[in-house]
Amino acid sequence: QVQVVESGGGLVQAGGSLRLSCIVSGLTFDTSAMAWFRQAPGEEREGVSYINWSGGSPSYVDSVKGRFTISRDNAKNTLYLQMASLKPEETAMYYCAASKYADLGYGYNEYDESKFHYWGRGTQVTVSS
Repeated sequence: QVQVVESGGGLVQAGGSLRLSCIVSGLTFDTSAMAWFRQAPGEEREGVSYINWSGGSPSYVDSVKGRFTISRDNAKNTLYLQMASLKPEETAMYYCAASKYADLGYGYNEYDESKFHYWGRGTQVTVSS
């Protein structure tokens, strides 16, 4: 069965950095589009960053552009999210999601949750002021 496991969350002061990792098993990782989502208290879950099967077409929600970097290592079945200059309002549960599709299309709806078929349980990121 497919397993999606996030790690790397924790406590960090405002302005600090964290790198989240997501290891996927039971899935042909190098043919799967991937994304990071997050859900803050009292908020709906939102897409944070997307990457296609080969590492192309990276996209980011406007609020994190220039500070977050998504990447993947297909040889290790691992997705990463490097987060810099973290802000308290970015405190949230961060989720890794994997799609059966290889590419959801740049410039369209890359965060349609129904197109991500496998989800991790999340890793908590808490940014203190």
